[in-house]
Amino acid sequence: MRYQDHETPVFWLTSGPVDIYPEVREALGRPVLYEHDPVFRARYARVTERLRVALRTTNDPVILQGEPVLGLEAAAASLIAREDVVLNLVSGVFGDGFGWWARRYCDEVLEIRVPYNAAIDPAAVAQLLQARPDITVVALCHHDTPSGTINPVAEIGRIVASHGAFLLVDAVSSFGGMDVHPDDCGADIFVTAPQKCLGCPPGLTIMSVSERAWAKMKANPRAPRASFLSILDWEGASRVDRPFPFTPSVAEINALEAAVERYLSEGPARVWARHALTARACRAGVKALGLKLWADDESIASPTTTAVAVPAGIDAAALLQAAQSRCGVMLSAGSGATEGKLLRVGHMGPTAHPVFAVVAITALGAALHAVGVPADVGAAVNAAMQVIDAAADLPQ
Repeated sequence: MRYQDHETPVFWLTSGPVDIYPEVREALGRPVLYEHDPVFRARYARVTERLRVALRTTNDPVILQGEPVLGLEAAAASLIAREDVVLNLVSGVFGDGFGWWARRYCDEVLEIRVPYNAAIDPAAVAQLLQARPDITVVALCHHDTPSGTINPVAEIGRIVASHGAFLLVDAVSSFGGMDVHPDDCGADIFVTAPQKCLGCPPGLTIMSVSERAWAKMKANPRAPRASFLSILDWEGASRVDRPFPFTPSVAEINALEAAVERYLSEGPARVWARHALTARACRAGVKALGLKLWADDESIASPTTTAVAVPAGIDAAALLQAAQSRCGVMLSAGSGATEGKLLRVGHMGPTAHPVFAVVAITALGAALHAVGVPADVGAAVNAAMQVIDAAADLPQ
C-alpha cells in the first residue's frame, strides 16, 4: 500500500500539535456560548480552578488566547524591565529563541550555551550567578522539543531561588507528560499549553504566575497593557465580576475543560508513566534498528519526544516522506539548527501509548529500507516489545 502526499496520515506521531482525545473532540462541538453567559463564566472559572489543581500551584492560572509563542513573548515583555540583567539558558532552538525577546526588553542578556544534544549543567548556572550577582531574571526551556532533550529544571530552580532571581520556565511540551510543576521548580512564570501532552488543538497558553512576578510586572512601566501581549489584563479573569479583556476563544475553553478533566481523572502519575514507557520502548526499538539517539546521554532523552539522529549521507526529508508514503505515519523533522540532522517521534497525549512506539519503529524501519539502509525491523519491534512486556502495570 502506498499513501499519497495529500492524504491524511493514518497515524500522526509528531511532536505537536498532536491528535486530540475523543472527549476533546466532542467538547469542540459544544455550543459556542456568549462570553457573558453565566454558564460560560461558570465554566471558565471551573476550568481555571481545575488547571490550578493540575498545575499543583497555589496561584490562579492565567489563560491567554493564543498558542504558547504568545505566552512566551508576553512573559518576556511583561517580566523583563530595561534595567534587568537576564540569563538565558540555551540547549536548543526554543531556548535560543527566547533570547530574541529578552534582548528586545533589556540591555544585557547573558547566555550559557551547550550543544543541542546536551543539557544545561546546574553547576555552570550557579557559577555564573555567583560571578554576576546583578542577574535578575533566568529563562530556561525545560524540554526543547526540536532536540528531544530535557533540562534539570528543579535543580536549576533551587539555585535561581537561592540567588533571588526570577525564573521563567518554558514547559510547553513537558507539562502533562512528565512530573513538572511551577511551585516544585520555583518558577515565577511557568508557560505551557494544551496542544501537546494534554491532547488539545493549538490555540491557548496556560500560565502560572507567582505573587512576586505579578508585583514585578505591575511595577514595570513598559509591561504591555491594553494589548494582546498583556498578561496583566488577564489577572483575575476567572472572577465573574470582572469582564474579559477581549472575547475569549469559547470553543478552545470547552476543549481545555475536557482535556484537564481527562488528565485529572486518569491520574497524572498514570499519564506520566505511559508517556515514559512509550518513549523507553521507542528508544529501544530505535537502537535495535541501528540508529542513534540524538541526545548525547539517554538520561536526558525526553519522555514526550524521541529524537533520532539521521545517519550520515541520508536525507532526513526522504526518510520522513518514506514513513508517510509506505506506512501512512507522519513523524516530525528537526527545526532550525536541528533540521536535516534528526527526526522526531512524538509521544504526547493520545499517542503516548506503548503500541504507538511499535508503529513508529515499523515506519522507521520501512523508511530505512526505502532509502537503501538495511535494518532488522523484526528485531527492533521485538526490542520495543521487550520493554513493554517488562513494564509493571501503570500506577492507578
